[in-house]
Amino acid sequence: MARKSWQEKLADDKGLPRVEKITDKMSKRWGKGTFVIPAPREVDEIMKKVPEGKLITINQIRQILAKKHNATIACPITTGIFAWIAAHAAEEARAKGKKDITPWWRTLKTGGILNEKYPGGIERQKELLEKEGHEIIQKGKKYVVADFEKHLIQL
Repeated sequence: MARKSWQEKLADDKGLPRVEKITDKMSKRWGKGTFVIPAPREVDEIMKKVPEGKLITINQIRQILAKKHNATIACPITTGIFAWIAAHAAEEARAKGKKDITPWWRTLKTGGILNEKYPGGIERQKELLEKEGHEIIQKGKKYVVADFEKHLIQL
């Protein structure tokens, strides 16, 4: 069986989005209420809306998703995985000559940290962000966008 392309992974909703109750075991970390497991395309849609010069964090994406689904929170694990899939699907589309791709490099980890799991690693994300005028600084082993808070989209 052939492996799925990134585009196929992005399009496979697997019955998502789904809102679940936060169980007792999860409540230590997440509190009480409900959480949404988003669909991959929902994460991609939010990432697509970030204009040049602006940035978004995974936590902001999670806030948007939680609000959209009337949930207490959005699952941090699946949201991160789906951002990663969206990034790879965008690069796959770019490789096929598509120009209008999801600007995945504008999506940062908490604290403005660059994501080493994105296509091309830190180097590629750094290169694309610098091309848009952002300054990248090293903090210990991490790379962060300087003054990233000033560039975040307003929710």
